[in-house]
Amino acid sequence: MEASPPALGSAERRAAIAAAIACVSVVGLGISLSVPLLSLEMERMGVSGTWIGLNTATAGLASIIVVPFAPRMAARFGVLRLLLVCVGVTAASLVAFKAVHSFAWWFPIRFVFSAALGTLFVLSEFWINTAAPPERRGFVMGIYATVLGLGFAAGPAVLLATGTSGWAPYLTAAVLFLAAGLPLLAARGLSPAMEGGGGRTFLSFIVAAPVAVTAALVFGAAETGSFALLPVYALRIGYEASHAAFLVSMIALGHVAFQIPIGLLADRIDRRILLCGISIVGCGGALLLPATAGIGLLALLFFNDTATTEIYTVGLAHLGARFTGRDLAAANAAFVVLYNVGLMIGPPAAGAGMDAAPPHGFAYALSAFFAPYALLVAYRIVRTRRRS
Repeated sequence: MEASPPALGSAERRAAIAAAIACVSVVGLGISLSVPLLSLEMERMGVSGTWIGLNTATAGLASIIVVPFAPRMAARFGVLRLLLVCVGVTAASLVAFKAVHSFAWWFPIRFVFSAALGTLFVLSEFWINTAAPPERRGFVMGIYATVLGLGFAAGPAVLLATGTSGWAPYLTAAVLFLAAGLPLLAARGLSPAMEGGGGRTFLSFIVAAPVAVTAALVFGAAETGSFALLPVYALRIGYEASHAAFLVSMIALGHVAFQIPIGLLADRIDRRILLCGISIVGCGGALLLPATAGIGLLALLFFNDTATTEIYTVGLAHLGARFTGRDLAAANAAFVVLYNVGLMIGPPAAGAGMDAAPPHGFAYALSAFFAPYALLVAYRIVRTRRRS
């Protein structure tokens, strides 16, 4: 049975949702601006590729360690207050990256920066899920994912305007993060309370809602594996470097194309059936990559990444239907942690697949992310129907 949202009027509910979406979307813009900026800065510092990768991977480690404690901190200090603190920490961290010239210090700074980002996402998604009407939750999550995707796409464009050297890009990114606090302040009377629950462990959410929670793991692995290894795969099957980079644009477009239509569909059918169908499409699309070329490959990447992204969106909506209050926040924390686990698994697995079965092992590795999840969802559907 779906959890009821807080006692808000329709206008208040829309304002609460808009504030949370605006906050996390501005954060998304700041992330997509800062991640390449920091990598380029490390390159200028003479840092090796291995150490650049290790410093970037600190983001996943920070989320895995800190994010599970976000609901407890929000219950103690308040959702809005903790969100505003995280906004300030991210802005200050970006200034610190530029001000500190010792690379060794970039690891603790990156840890703090990424922990604050992870907490921002957990609490913002909790806010959106709590305020969304149960019968429109999929639609609301579709809007959230679309706006967030547009924010991510806009980040690199900002770098074109500010450049990648000097203080300008860092200060711009810091201002963007601080701007994310403005919609929160405007809706300060509408932030959700962290009530009820609180006694469940991280593993209990995986047991209670494996379909919803592991959707984030599949998304994290498939998305980051694709972003990291697709250009390399394209080069190895004969594409020129410029064309190989353009293929990544198809992934970015797929992130925003069908979020709202699939969200509407998620409000009308069993979300588990939808998740099973999406994962089958993702698996089948990956297996078709070796047989596709030219325009066909562009189209396949576009639609296949739509499948990848929708697993996250529909999984998040399914999570909101299962839990409420503090339990929903804790479940959302588990969701974000598993996304980061997927982020750390995806690129190495895709690269290993490419090395083991060159060059198409990349495609086979992607299909291996989707196939077990499709089987898990199908098993849960059959099990539930047999019980009823």
